[in-house]
Amino acid sequence: MTEPTLAQVDPEIANLIAHEEQRQRDVVRLIASENYASRAVLEAGKSVLNNKYSEGYPGKRYYQGQHNIDAIESMACVRLKHLFGAAHVNVQPYSGSPANLAVHYAFLKPGDKTVGLGLPAGGHLTHGWKVSITGAYYEAHQYGVRESDHRIDIDQVRALCREHKPKLIWCGTTAYPRHIDYAAFAEIAKEVGAILAADIAHVSGLIAGKAHPSPIGIAEVVTSTTHKTLRGPRGGMILCDTQHASAIDKAVFPGLQGGPHNSAIAALAVAAHEASQPSFATYAANVVSNAKALAEGLLSRGVTLVTGGTDTHLVLADLTSKNVSGKIAAVALEHAGIVTNYNSVPFDKRKPFDPSGIRIGTPAVTSRGMGAAEMKKIATWMADVIEAPADDKTIERVKGEVLEMTKSFPAPGL
Repeated sequence: MTEPTLAQVDPEIANLIAHEEQRQRDVVRLIASENYASRAVLEAGKSVLNNKYSEGYPGKRYYQGQHNIDAIESMACVRLKHLFGAAHVNVQPYSGSPANLAVHYAFLKPGDKTVGLGLPAGGHLTHGWKVSITGAYYEAHQYGVRESDHRIDIDQVRALCREHKPKLIWCGTTAYPRHIDYAAFAEIAKEVGAILAADIAHVSGLIAGKAHPSPIGIAEVVTSTTHKTLRGPRGGMILCDTQHASAIDKAVFPGLQGGPHNSAIAALAVAAHEASQPSFATYAANVVSNAKALAEGLLSRGVTLVTGGTDTHLVLADLTSKNVSGKIAAVALEHAGIVTNYNSVPFDKRKPFDPSGIRIGTPAVTSRGMGAAEMKKIATWMADVIEAPADDKTIERVKGEVLEMTKSFPAPGL
């Protein structure tokens, strides 16, 4: 007897999924933390591995029937070690935030001191921001960027670390468009006796594709999500040196979580295999060149960019000079078929839920095969909408042109 399909069992959910798939086909997705996973990655992620529970690590499980699971997780770890040149990899974190919490749990006691980039300057919540558990359970001190050029103020980092003597220092960002000087952070960490953790969630795919500097071998611990530029499933991972491997593994399990998501680990193994192919290096280089082209197009229309441009996949635009808030612009852009997210900019005078900027990224459009010519069009469309966010005629025109363009660039996995 054939089992009923999703559409037969739950047509409401099936219909919403179908609409979301169509949306991802029809729009220009410029959210920096989003991408398209391949069909192979998606197939692994929805497999029968969802049925299996596997507390523990390969060879040391608390449930029977682990032969295939052990092989899959071991394969994922080996592939990622080779891809990033890491001594040890843990692929069990459920996402990037639990991975970062595991690093805290591995090396700190409640109340111990940490230093990380502040959220308003482009850092992540889990680098010690006050509303996060990492800021509530630990004494977190935040560095920022220089007001003159919005670049990370390494002198402030050094001064903070000398003053507070943290046990853990974070480098890594979520809304910062430039390379990070990992070696400078490592020098500071060594001086004060701290462990350096690099969060590469946004740029791990660029690092895998040799389009971005790597902190491996510089920072003792490196965390990442597994989607974004890496084009894998939603999940997290921790890479570290041999010295800290046991502490990291114990922090993840049994410290913070039980059984891993085996389907996500299998999908990550597939993504790691894909990232080892020559075509992935081309993709990674194109992500960066597309971001630069998009930045140049926006600058040509008078849109102010934080730091004046980008080294990565990410562009942060300050719309203050356009007399429009980031939220109003983001909503208008979505109506026009261009999806971004509103975002605070350094030294923002507006509130976080209605900030001055929008964050833009090129991973998804690059995965669709778009290039410099398309980035020029997108920049023009964005500027048109930003300059007239309440003009329905402009929005409808841009929406139609966006839809026409996306038809020529099939989305992977859909």
